[in-house]
Amino acid sequence: MKPLTKTLLWLTVFSIAMGFLETAVVVYLRELYYPGGFKFPLVPIDTHIAVTEFWREAATIVMLISAGIIAGKNSAQRFSFFIYAFAVWDIFYYVFLKLLIDWPASLLTWDILFLIPVPWVGPVLAPCLISLTMILLTLTVVYYSGKGFPVIIKFTEWVLLILGSLIAVVSFVWDYIQYVYKGNPTDKVWTLSSKENMFQEIQNYIPQYFNWGMFISGEALILMAITLLIYRMNKHPYSR
Repeated sequence: MKPLTKTLLWLTVFSIAMGFLETAVVVYLRELYYPGGFKFPLVPIDTHIAVTEFWREAATIVMLISAGIIAGKNSAQRFSFFIYAFAVWDIFYYVFLKLLIDWPASLLTWDILFLIPVPWVGPVLAPCLISLTMILLTLTVVYYSGKGFPVIIKFTEWVLLILGSLIAVVSFVWDYIQYVYKGNPTDKVWTLSSKENMFQEIQNYIPQYFNWGMFISGEALILMAITLLIYRMNKHPYSR
């Protein structure tokens, strides 16, 4: 087995295990706070529990970044292995949720993805599509690296990747931003430093609209970056 293939295999195993760990924590939290099944609006959570959960999620990202750094031999490999680990972790998080508690009901079921600085929400399908795109980029880097090509992501490709990612992120927070700006004067945006119970400020928020147009635009830019990378490697594999 080629070294890169072996690395990718073990990184996959690690990421799947991380996905199960994430699922287990969420199963515990939902059993405690959503015994009747998860749904919007979010229920209030004590601040110390919420802060602990925030740092747990941050620690998870640090672990995935660390795995990418350890596995990769150059900047392109380290970055691609990180996003690969993140993608596999995210996909299997939903796979294990479905197996353990039969959730989500469909790929269009709404989920809350992150909480900082404001809630990120969207249909389950959206983060899964992002994850599949991450895997595609990683496999592209691994494929050409395995052929002995010095794979380097060029400036234009980085710009497209970053811009596309930012647009995708905005699509996840778009609905909540709209909720805040058209809400009544008593509505407040959640912040980590809040002295109130977490989610107290957004206990009436129920997602209404996911901006698929914005999301697809972001995805298109990311796919364009991958296409440019593939084209450049096929035409001038040793081009820097």
